[in-house]
Amino acid sequence: MAEKEDEPTPAEDIVVTKYKMAGDMVNGILKEVIGKCVDGASVLSICVFGDTRLNEETGKVFKKDKEMKKGIAFPTCVSVNNCICHFSPLKSDPDVTIKNGDVVKIDLGAQIDGFIAVVAHTLVVGASESNKVTGRKADVMMAAVNAAEIALRMVKPGAENYTVTDGIQRVAEAFKCKPIEGMLSHQLKKNVIDGEKAIIQNPSENQRKDHEKCEFDVYEVYGIDVLVSSGEGKGREMDTRTTVFKKKDIVYQLKMKASRQFLSETEKKFGLMPFTLRLFDEEVKARMGVVECVKHDLVQPFNVLYEKPGEVVAQFKFTVILMPNGPLKITGLPFDTDIYETEYSVQDEDLKALLAQSASRKAAKKKKKRAGKAVAEQAEGGVEMEA
Repeated sequence: MAEKEDEPTPAEDIVVTKYKMAGDMVNGILKEVIGKCVDGASVLSICVFGDTRLNEETGKVFKKDKEMKKGIAFPTCVSVNNCICHFSPLKSDPDVTIKNGDVVKIDLGAQIDGFIAVVAHTLVVGASESNKVTGRKADVMMAAVNAAEIALRMVKPGAENYTVTDGIQRVAEAFKCKPIEGMLSHQLKKNVIDGEKAIIQNPSENQRKDHEKCEFDVYEVYGIDVLVSSGEGKGREMDTRTTVFKKKDIVYQLKMKASRQFLSETEKKFGLMPFTLRLFDEEVKARMGVVECVKHDLVQPFNVLYEKPGEVVAQFKFTVILMPNGPLKITGLPFDTDIYETEYSVQDEDLKALLAQSASRKAAKKKKKRAGKAVAEQAEGGVEMEA
């Protein structure tokens, strides 16, 4: 397939720096959102807080470039316990209150000039050194975090996507858990959150047939998304309203005025990035307008999915750039394994050897610092760069 010749890639320093800026923002905001996940907290208020912070931080950079698009690349979702993903309620929806012991998944993303950084993290509310997590919650957390670490080491130039699928599967099974069936980790490109290259988790026979093999290449960027369940690993829709959508690159003449207004506002505010209906000035009109757009396949819904009641799901997502000198992981926070006690562990010698390897790339500091300086000046010093 012919690539657009002029598509900017991380072969250019400026592109890496924009990715890294978005990544630094996302990591900082994720820490703040984690701090809000306490006993008695409202999921709606946490989601609103996350989205506000994403808009604030991305708004601080490249102020002189009025044409540059920046902002939310994935709205804040907070999915609790057996809710798998995409829970981001509207003000008119039933809220969820977080309790001690809940397994909380936070998912969000930012973009600078179309360069996307996404992240997801799971925590158990109230867990600490003196209040350790045991049982199935600990199993699923350790399964997900180890599977994500395996994926990070397997996604490298020349490797194949199905190798990663199998690696995630083997790690999850070591902890008597299942990856969520059919979940995809996509290649990220400028303004594209769901590039054609992808890694599928725990595919059914039909999904395996439909999902093409591909090879990773240098200067590609991936949002590696690992979701693992204590149950059978099958997601199902319940009666929770879908609130997260993404406009598709399709033109169609809509009949209703409300739908046309909705689509035009979507394009102006979010382009082809995922968004939540909560971010529209008039929520009721947005809820009306989206219906016809979904019906004619102009926007893609991110449905809220659930595992069976009583089960728990953990998710870890990070963004990685495949550089010539190794992977550059730009999102994802450290995970404290000491507060989780599970009787299971990875026994497979090949996987153990892989986990023992460092996943950080060889230093390429000088070049990066030069680029960082140039961009920091351009961005009016709006963001602190990590060395």
